[in-house]
Formats: sequence, C-alpha cells, structure tokens
Amino acid sequence: MTLDRRSGCPINLSLEVFGDRWSLIILRDMIFGGRRHFRELLNHSMEGIASNILADRLKRLVELGMLTKADDPTHKQKAIYSLTEMSITLVPIMAQLGAWGRVWLPVTEDLSIRAKLLEEGGPSLWQDFMDELRFEHLGIGTPKPADATVRAKLQAAYQAVVDAQARKAS
Repeated sequence: MTLDRRSGCPINLSLEVFGDRWSLIILRDMIFGGRRHFRELLNHSMEGIASNILADRLKRLVELGMLTKADDPTHKQKAIYSLTEMSITLVPIMAQLGAWGRVWLPVTEDLSIRAKLLEEGGPSLWQDFMDELRFEHLGIGTPKPADATVRAKLQAAYQAVVDAQARKAS
C-alpha cells in the first residue's frame, strides 16, 4: 500500500499511518494485551471498536507491513495476526505516549500503571519487551518463562492495582 504523501516530512508520514486512533489501539492491544485474533481484538476492546472498523484497520495495517496475517494452525476458520519488526519498534514510542499521558491527562491508576512501569524501566525494559515480542511474533530469539516476561510483569502490576481498588471499595 502506498501512502498519500502530503509531504516527505517524517511526522506527516507517520501521521498518515497512525492518523486514526484505531490503528494505535489495535497495535496497543496486540503489543500489551497479546491479542492476535480478530475476535480477541473485537471482544476485548475497552474502547468498543466496531467490527467493520477493526476489519478495515487490520487490512490496512497488513497492507502497510505493520502486521502479517496467516491461517491459525489451531483452527481452520481463524486467522492469526503477527506484529512485524516495524510494529515492534513502536514500543518506545508507546512508552513515551503513555508517559506523556500520565503527566498531562486525567488517567486512571489501574490503566496507567503499565505506562508508569515502562517509563521507570526505560530503554532497557523496552528492549527486553521488544525482544520478547520478536520471539512471540517473529520466532526470533530465546523464550522466557511465561511468568518472567515484561508483559506478565505489567499485567501483574495492573492486577495488583485492580485488587487494591476492589479491597478499598468493599
């Protein structure tokens, strides 16, 4: 797919890829949520993406080389989406977006804890996470035990905040 180039400015061209909120939300859910199937992305979207929008954005992200799509070997009627290197290298950008949002926007503690940990972990944590994503999506590198991954640590921190909020509320 070719981009509609208004200019050769890298910020402009990046916005032409991510100019709508759904593309980044889909990539967020794949990177941080480990979601790789259409139904997972549709049913677990807290922002409530419509199925036609999801289908369109997945197609566009595949055409742009941000994702690949393959038949899921575990189910004949399912497709599995994988991040490409182009998408995996968005981890530092997403970490910075999360850090900025934590400072300037009315975030909730539960949904911002992962951004806080990514910010505090800095480039070395981002690199570890990208290496894990490369193994998961590209088959490159060495696997870590499931409970020792960056995603697992981020999820555990999120769950700890949710549990603390539930205890406080009851």
